[in-house]
Amino acid sequence: MSAQDMGAPTGARYCALRVLDACRKNGAWADAALAAELKRAALNTADAALASRIVYGVVQRRMLLDYYLGAYCTQRLDHLQQPLPDILRIGAYQILFLDKVPDSAAVNESVELAKASKRGAAAGLVNAVLRKLAKSKNALPSLPKDGMERLSIAASHPRWLTERMAELLGTEGAEEFLNGNNEIAPLTVQANPLKTGAEALLRELMGAGIEARMHPWAADCLELSGVGDLTTLPAFYRGEFTVQDAAARLVTSVAGIEPGMRVLDVCAAPGGKSFSAAFAMRNDGMVIACDLHENKLKRIREGAARLGVTCIQTETADGRVFRAEWAGAFDAVLCDVPCSGLGIIRKKPDIRYKDPAALAGLPEIQLEILANASRYVKPGGVLTYSTCTVLPEENESVTDAFLQANSAFSYEAFTLPTGGAASGHVTLWPHRDGTDGFYIARLRRRA
Repeated sequence: MSAQDMGAPTGARYCALRVLDACRKNGAWADAALAAELKRAALNTADAALASRIVYGVVQRRMLLDYYLGAYCTQRLDHLQQPLPDILRIGAYQILFLDKVPDSAAVNESVELAKASKRGAAAGLVNAVLRKLAKSKNALPSLPKDGMERLSIAASHPRWLTERMAELLGTEGAEEFLNGNNEIAPLTVQANPLKTGAEALLRELMGAGIEARMHPWAADCLELSGVGDLTTLPAFYRGEFTVQDAAARLVTSVAGIEPGMRVLDVCAAPGGKSFSAAFAMRNDGMVIACDLHENKLKRIREGAARLGVTCIQTETADGRVFRAEWAGAFDAVLCDVPCSGLGIIRKKPDIRYKDPAALAGLPEIQLEILANASRYVKPGGVLTYSTCTVLPEENESVTDAFLQANSAFSYEAFTLPTGGAASGHVTLWPHRDGTDGFYIARLRRRA
């Protein structure tokens, strides 16, 4: 369904529907599709905020929305013509979760969406289903009695993921983790010490009307809310900060990067850890940032130019293929491997719907990359392994397996900025630590 198919309508709900349609048809990630559509639609601030909330809300709550809609729709949702299921979800999300949107507006706008999508014949169905839902929203159907099924639907996470989290965290911890994934994550940025300091950046952003505060434990990071498009800020154009979650920021701290070092970032895109390493080095030394795809390396170079970083070089490289000229050449090697991404569901809500079968082969790939990257660490140097997932099979199981096969390396303890110490590796959890879900391991090569 293109904008032409819909008669090029405007407004927050049309924008949201086009985004959801792109996700369904093209396999696009919701955040990327939303950014592209907001740029195209040129909505005002209020409509852009509403479109964003609807997109994220529908993706976050899809299973629960479908459960309730199924109670009032005479046809199965997956039997309806597209994009009617998404139109019903958009209406249902507003009715159940957006207190400032009148039920009548949610219903009427959804009916108009159906008409604009050339599904006018189904406008009566949309109207009837959503009116029934609105009338019953204070007495909704009971969720299933089975504990895991109830939690799966209530938090809108697939059954397999719900059960896996319960295995790792217990039922109560799993509920906290899953529900936390449906909350709005704060946006964290790292101040660029080459151009400013965190406190100066805080004053500037607050002066621009942005809600900002110092991060609780990452001294050079700020947490922002109510931001809108960061790229429109003068501080962004001047390169005074980069977007970097505190957990990802911790990676370069754990690696112990200092001025004058030679650093290799094996899987660098989109460049955040390379930039953070350059900051830690005060632009003195060398960072080689690698990726398989030149278009991603171009973005890293553009980011470095904006930030005033000159010590980063980019290289097209496969993390599993040995480069003899790099053997034993680096003080620190960063190995942030491809992973399931289950630690960043707050920011990429559609990750929860990944096919678990497609994730099964990741640990093998991760171990191959780690083993190859280890060959680039000089004697006495540090190899840092990280993921943005919370699954032990992608985390400590990989690093344990690597160490069993590589006696030249061992875990090395490090101090956490939150207090205490990690015995060589740590997993950060969103509901406990307020960061992305992240695993970081520090591996020292024997001198």
